[in-house]
Amino acid sequence: MSKVFAFLADGLEEVECLAVVDVLRRAGVETTLISVTGKREITGSHGICFLADALFEEVNTDDADVLFLPGGMPGTNHLKAHEGLADAIRCANKQGRRLAAICAAPSILGEMDLLKGRTATCYPGFEDMLHGVSYTVQGVVTDGNITTARGLGYALDLGIELIRLLLGSQQAGNVKASIQYDRVK
Repeated sequence: MSKVFAFLADGLEEVECLAVVDVLRRAGVETTLISVTGKREITGSHGICFLADALFEEVNTDDADVLFLPGGMPGTNHLKAHEGLADAIRCANKQGRRLAAICAAPSILGEMDLLKGRTATCYPGFEDMLHGVSYTVQGVVTDGNITTARGLGYALDLGIELIRLLLGSQQAGNVKASIQYDRVK
């Protein structure tokens, strides 16, 4: 079974995180919300509070097939500042495991120089942080083991793309049909 770890910090964009997690769970992908704050309660950038499934210190990031970084501010900055998460991202990338980031969060991967020579997207205004990237305005882009998305409007697309990558096009199509979503291929 595929496993996705979604990393959370106060100030994240709630829907970017939860829409992706929702569609992954509908597809049967084991998806765990992991707080990097030392506490389970997370308050998003729009004041919505929810609980993480686990704390960063309680998980082995090597167990995940995908490390997912939601965007939002200042949540992205909090994720970027977590040294353990940075180490986990580097390790996952070196091993060829999938990384996914949306909105401002691709800037984390860009500033770690993990996007050099790739095509990627992000929320407008963060392009300069995507070092060495062929930037595109596409909503969701997969280049090798890294998938990036522009922002909230593409959260469902990102989730469906991750389902396609993990479980195949048929399962992605099944989830799209079940949620009455025909926007993406």
